[in-house]
Amino acid sequence: MQNLDQQLDEIFAARNREDMSPTIAAFARVVEKNPGNARALYELGGSYDTAGEEETARIYYEKAHEAGLDEPYLKNWYLGYGSTLRNVGELEKSLQIFDEAIEKYPDSSVFQVFRAITLFSLKKHSQAVGNLLAVIAETGQGEDLDRYRPALRGYGEYIQGLS
Repeated sequence: MQNLDQQLDEIFAARNREDMSPTIAAFARVVEKNPGNARALYELGGSYDTAGEEETARIYYEKAHEAGLDEPYLKNWYLGYGSTLRNVGELEKSLQIFDEAIEKYPDSSVFQVFRAITLFSLKKHSQAVGNLLAVIAETGQGEDLDRYRPALRGYGEYIQGLS
């Protein structure tokens, strides 16, 4: 007999990003049988998100969080939920979620990048570009980057100061 995590892993592994309807249906069946399972709720939300159905995704992301979603899924929840909020026009709340994620996961630059997308959506273009330059200066790789890392940091700070 397969445990719930194995079942969720198999459904996720079989997903087709071009046609999420079978994956959504499979996760929905699991949620129907396990309505309080945080991971199942999260996976269903993520599937709706991938399908471009952000309003529905948001509902399941919120239910997953309320149900006590924890690691290793919580980190990805921040990214999915923050992006979903941005996509449904809740830009300030999206920014808040990314700020929480940055505080919780300071070594993960992906949240800075997605935060910059939200800043851009908020028409805070200088802050967005400045954030991206800061991420590149800290995490980018390559000889050329190494040479110009201090300049990138300086330009990032300068551009952020323009807003």
